[in-house]
Amino acid sequence: MVAITTEAIDPAAVMREIATPGTGGIDVFVGTVRDNNEGKAVASIEYTAYMPMAEEMLARIEAEIRSRWGVERVVLIHRIGTLAVGEISVLTAVAAPHRAAAFEACRHAIERIKADVPIWKKEIAPA
Repeated sequence: MVAITTEAIDPAAVMREIATPGTGGIDVFVGTVRDNNEGKAVASIEYTAYMPMAEEMLARIEAEIRSRWGVERVVLIHRIGTLAVGEISVLTAVAAPHRAAAFEACRHAIERIKADVPIWKKEIAPA
């Protein structure tokens, strides 16, 4: 499942959705908005996306993960809009029969999202 959303991301709901009886390991990465970047204070971040291409790239990454690691359950979600410090901006989750595949695939997912998906962020300084 892939999604770009304006709604809050619920990691517990993703965990319930992704688990199966054959799952031996679930790896989840949750990216949150932090209060600083390169020594500068951050109050919030505004995320925007080129939706058609962003959704297509997320789907490609999902397919690549399924093929490369042989996993069936993959969730890639990125939030857009203005997010406050502490809010979840991105979540990647992979369920696999064994932990190694889950770890490797989940790390690959977030690295590909950061490098290839046309989502931009604008950091907003405190007033």
